[in-house]
Amino acid sequence: MFLLLPFDSLVVNLLGISITVLFTLLLVFIIVPAIFGVSFGIRKVYMKTLLKIFQWATLRIERGAKEKNHPLYKPYVNGIIAKEPTSLEEEIKEIRRSGSGKALETPEFELSDIFYFCRKGIETIMDDEVTKRFSAEELESWNLLSRTNYNFHYISLRLTVLWGLGVLIRYCFLLPLRIALAFTGISLLVTGTTVVGYLPNGRCKEFLSKHVHLMCYRICVRALTAIITYHDRENRPRNGGICVANHTSPIDVIILASDGYYAMVGQIHGGLMGVIQRAMVKACPHVWFERSEVKDRHLVAKRLTEHVQDKSKLPILIFPEGTCINNTSVMMFKKGSFEIGATVYPVAIKYDPQFGDAFWNSSKYGMVTYLLRMMTSWAIVCSVWYLPPMTRQCDEDAVQFANRVKSAIARQGGLVDLLWDGGLKREKVKDTFKEEQQKLYSKMIVGNHEDRSRS
Repeated sequence: MFLLLPFDSLVVNLLGISITVLFTLLLVFIIVPAIFGVSFGIRKVYMKTLLKIFQWATLRIERGAKEKNHPLYKPYVNGIIAKEPTSLEEEIKEIRRSGSGKALETPEFELSDIFYFCRKGIETIMDDEVTKRFSAEELESWNLLSRTNYNFHYISLRLTVLWGLGVLIRYCFLLPLRIALAFTGISLLVTGTTVVGYLPNGRCKEFLSKHVHLMCYRICVRALTAIITYHDRENRPRNGGICVANHTSPIDVIILASDGYYAMVGQIHGGLMGVIQRAMVKACPHVWFERSEVKDRHLVAKRLTEHVQDKSKLPILIFPEGTCINNTSVMMFKKGSFEIGATVYPVAIKYDPQFGDAFWNSSKYGMVTYLLRMMTSWAIVCSVWYLPPMTRQCDEDAVQFANRVKSAIARQGGLVDLLWDGGLKREKVKDTFKEEQQKLYSKMIVGNHEDRSRS
C-alpha cells in the first residue's frame, strides 16, 4: 500500500502540470487574443491542413470506390425534377392539345385538365421545395465524419486509421478544449455584464459593456473553432437601425455579435438561458418579451419602434425567417420588422459544410445534442457579407420591402430565394394556397367564357 503512494503522487503532479499548461495555453493563445480582437492565424493553418487531408481522402475514396463499386455521394442539386417556368394556362393548353385536341378557348371543363393537377401534386411530393430545406446539406466529398457517411472509412486500412485518429482528436482533445472555452466565455459574459450593470449610465458603461460582449462572444466563437470571413465591413449596422440576416443556426447570433455590438430580441427563457438574459439586459438595452407578449404583434411592433426611434440605442438583430433553414436557401421573411419604418441593414451568412454542418434541425435534435455535434465537428467555417442599408420606398408595402431585402441576401450569399413560409416546417399548408390555385383555374375558365359572350 505504501509503495503505491509515490506513484499516486507522481500521477497527481503530472495531472496538475497538465491542467496548468492547458489553462496557460488557453489564456495566452485564445482568451487574451479574444480580449484584444486579434488572431495568431492558428485556425487558418488548421483549416488549410484539413483541406489537404480531405483532398487526399477524396482521391483515396474515389479510387477505392472504383475497385469495390462503392456508391459515392452525388453533388447537391436544388431539384430532382426538371421544370420549366410555365403558367397554368399554358400547361393546360398543352395537355388539351395533346389529348382531346380541343383548344383552351372551350369554356367547358375538360376531364384531361385533371392530369395537370395530378402531375403537380406528384411533383410536389417527390420534389418538395419546403421539406428538403430542413435536412442536412449533402456534401460532394466525405469530410471524415461518420455522420456524413458511415461506410467510407472501410474503403482502405489507411483511411480507417485516419478516421480513427480524427475521432480521437475531435472527442479527446478538441471537445474538452471547446467545452472549457464555452464555459469560460459564458461565465465571463454573466459576470462581466452583471458588474457593468451596476455602473451609472454613461459613456464608460457603454464602452465597458461593448467590450465585455465582444470579448465573450469571441471566446465562444473560438470554442467552436469558427473561422469567419467578414466582407464589406463599412456597411455594418449602425445605431437606430435593424440588422436582418438569413437564419441557419443558433450560433448565427455569436457569429455576428463577435464583430459588432447589437441589441438582441427574443423571448424570456428560464434556466441557464434566463440567467444569461437577465445579466445581459443589465448592461445593454436588449429587448426581451414574455411568452404571452410574443403573440401580441402590436405590442412587439411598439417595443421595436420605440427602440429604433432612439438613435443612441444599438441596432436590433433579427432573423425574420423565424426558423433555421439548411444553408441552401432563404425562405419568407415575416413582415413585422419591416413595418416599423427603420433603416434595414441586410446581412448574408453562408456556411461551408465541408468542415461541419451548422444547420440545426430542431425537429430532429435537441439543443444539447446539436451543440455536441457542433463541438465534435472539425470546425465551423463561414462567410458574412454586410450589404448596403436599405429603406422602404414610397410605393412599397411591408411585404414587398421584405421580399426585396430577402432577394438581396439570397443573391449575395448564393442561396435559393423561396417564397414559402418556414413555418410550414411544423404546420400544414394554409388553405389560402389551395384556394389560390382554384381561383386561377376558375378565372381561366370563367374569364374565357365571358370573353366569348362579349364577342
